[in-house]
Amino acid sequence: MLKAVTLKEIERIFAVIEPMGISREAVVIPLRTGHPGRVSILKDGKLEIVVERDGDFEDWITQLEARIRELTKPETD
Repeated sequence: MLKAVTLKEIERIFAVIEPMGISREAVVIPLRTGHPGRVSILKDGKLEIVVERDGDFEDWITQLEARIRELTKPETD
């Protein structure tokens, strides 16, 4: 169980988002974890990444890029 997000986890998240072309300034990472972990777009357009509290961080981080891509993909008609 991960109770708080540390610099170690934040750096791992940055390693996922930066190759995707997402700026660190465009992301909000709360220091409290949550269950379930989630990725959402805030009203101001920033990407909020809440780290999973109860699962394994390594498993969660491997799915992060796919979750972001799913959330940010353009809608097709």
